[in-house]
Amino acid sequence: MSQCIVIVQFDTPNAPADQVIARSLPNTPVYRNLGQRGLIRKDYVNGDNGVGGVYLWESRKAAEAWFTEDLMADLTKRIGVRPRLTWYDTHITIDNIKGETRVDGKAVTVPAPRAAE
Repeated sequence: MSQCIVIVQFDTPNAPADQVIARSLPNTPVYRNLGQRGLIRKDYVNGDNGVGGVYLWESRKAAEAWFTEDLMADLTKRIGVRPRLTWYDTHITIDNIKGETRVDGKAVTVPAPRAAE
């Protein structure tokens, strides 16, 4: 089963980093606890096209269980604009922190490298 990446984007102006950190840091325990429900990682993002998050889930099923219509309504109310969600299945991950390559979440041994494609 493949892992799932969900990109959540709010079409709002980006904000200074200190404001994003101050606004977002108090919410981080919610996402730490989601590890028990399949969330592997969340990155808060802030850029020219808005603010949001990039979520890596152990499966699409786990992601769909989190991103309910009730959650979308709550986020819309809090942020003032409905988030756009983009869904991706991810089959291959290169993890340079762990020094491994994973296929569908499982570490694999990869033959000697070829020239970059």
